[in-house]
Amino acid sequence: MKPVFQVLLDIPLTAIVVMAVVLMFQMPVPAAAGTFNLGPGNYQRTIISGGMKRYYELHVPQSYNPGTPTPVILNFHGGGGNPESERTISLMDESSERYGYIVVYPQGTGAKFRLINRHGYTWNAGSCCGWAMKHHIGDVAYTNALLDDLEAHFNVDKKRVFATGISNGAMMCFRLACQLSNRIAAIAPISGTMGYSGCRPPRPVSVIYFQGTADKFMPFNGGKGRLPGEYFESVDQTIAFWRQQDKITGPPRVVHRGQATGYYYGPGADGSEVALWVIKGGGHTWPGGQYGFLGKRVLGAITHDISANDLMWQFFQQHPLQ
Repeated sequence: MKPVFQVLLDIPLTAIVVMAVVLMFQMPVPAAAGTFNLGPGNYQRTIISGGMKRYYELHVPQSYNPGTPTPVILNFHGGGGNPESERTISLMDESSERYGYIVVYPQGTGAKFRLINRHGYTWNAGSCCGWAMKHHIGDVAYTNALLDDLEAHFNVDKKRVFATGISNGAMMCFRLACQLSNRIAAIAPISGTMGYSGCRPPRPVSVIYFQGTADKFMPFNGGKGRLPGEYFESVDQTIAFWRQQDKITGPPRVVHRGQATGYYYGPGADGSEVALWVIKGGGHTWPGGQYGFLGKRVLGAITHDISANDLMWQFFQQHPLQ
């Protein structure tokens, strides 16, 4: 019998190469590489949070590469809305394709047939809103669990996870900035002020906020809007809080675009920034977006002088987690 080394020498080189390739594919794949098992497309995923079955939808752009960490924007629907309505009004799937980030549409909770939209849901943003607030739903914990699930299946850039949303969804963004700033890098609320008391985030959080002066649901100067029983703080109070939180002093840099004016305050602590876009005559609407199941008569005017999607993406790029 020939020695083992002599047998190996007698095997043709091509056969050795083939054997090596076969063995390579039979070797265990590192866990991190095997985790990112989903590619571009639209998905609905189910998770369990607070003992409840919860859902979220997401759009993954065609440019997504499982080998590359990818930014994420969480887009929270308004009170009475759902992921489908948020996709319609924000047009964020299109922006996702243009800029190459994953957009996630979380779904709130609620009792059907009791809201404006029979398939509508709300968020527990603190002092608002509806079913979720009254039942003390843990939407911060839900968001945390959602991110865990997302990161298990997609290569998420953990330093570039951001949040936006409208109305009750905007208020949810503020709550996340208060309680989940270890995972949410910066926020872009639209048509919704702060509704969470006792906010003490452990780090400065950059904020870009959009608000119309003719918003009948979230009055620019605060107080009661069209929703019965709800009272909201003013835009000035909200901006003042975040400027103080981020240790920002001094006058803003002012940008004019048609009926929209942007006020950029900063830099503050750790390079943080607070920006406010005021839309003269703007309603309870998404700048640069479109109407959903409620139209202009109820919601007011939409401006196309600016695109909230474009402006928030520019802002987010400058404010990842440190």
